[in-house]
Amino acid sequence: MKPQTDASNLDAVLIAEDDPIFRRVLQSWFQKWEYHVTAVGNGADAWKALQAADAPQMAVLDWMMPGMDGIELCHKIRGHNQDTYRYVLLLTAKDDRQDVITGLNAGADDYLTKPFDADELRARVRAGKRILELQRALLNARDKLQFEASHDPLTLLFNRGAILDFLQRELDRQSRNHIPLAILMADLDHFKRVNDTYGHLVGDAVLHEVARRLTGAVRSYDFVGRYGGEEFLIIFPGCDPLSLVASAERLRHTIADRPIETSAGPIAMTLSLGCASSQPQGEIIHSCKALLQAADTALYAAKADGRNRAVVATAAQAAGAGK
Repeated sequence: MKPQTDASNLDAVLIAEDDPIFRRVLQSWFQKWEYHVTAVGNGADAWKALQAADAPQMAVLDWMMPGMDGIELCHKIRGHNQDTYRYVLLLTAKDDRQDVITGLNAGADDYLTKPFDADELRARVRAGKRILELQRALLNARDKLQFEASHDPLTLLFNRGAILDFLQRELDRQSRNHIPLAILMADLDHFKRVNDTYGHLVGDAVLHEVARRLTGAVRSYDFVGRYGGEEFLIIFPGCDPLSLVASAERLRHTIADRPIETSAGPIAMTLSLGCASSQPQGEIIHSCKALLQAADTALYAAKADGRNRAVVATAAQAAGAGK
């Protein structure tokens, strides 16, 4: 599924007010307006509450508090690296023009002078919530664009550009840390027959299910991408040559052992796999192109040998690919 931007609760608010009576009044107002309220009596407790993973995105802070006051807390909020914006409403009895400037310069979004009534506070809070809602919409749009730029729309796997970027990154990491790396080029056997016999919609359903099974059969830190058409590229960071064969066989059985259910009925599919290691028999491959060529050579050998099998590129093939 497509990743979603962290959907923090926009109906939650943090209240930091050292006067216990006024804190209870504020809490009762916000609860009446159907907000989930976290109420604390000082700036230190407010800062601690704001570090929680599910912290409210809106904070109503009193200026004068023991220890850490509202101005200092504003500075800490704005100086802290955070993925989403936090809306801050500063409450104070100070009404001098310079005080207002000081509060806004510290990072407050709005400023409310005591005494004030519930309607005025609610109007300010509604304005803040609209800003947070707009921010969420922008973040969701950004995440959607980022996902679409790096993922195949049919299978939801990484697209060719993204999976090749991951391969280059892992090869660079291997060079720095001297860790093994392995890849598989996997091709669906006779996939054209599926499209010709059942139509492209059924073919799309087969590709989607194959992608789902492949993703479920690898480790959380492996990478699976659609390399093109019915061909997939799988990257195994830290996988030595001996473990590569076992990984390839696991993926082959993931597809071959159970037919794929489609609207046209169950369809049996198999995979041919070409395997290549960045460290074949002591040699080290530093080139992304060379590693792909080695895997591609092994894939063609798997097809020539009857398909539904995995072939590992030999050291000689890998050396030849590197030239």
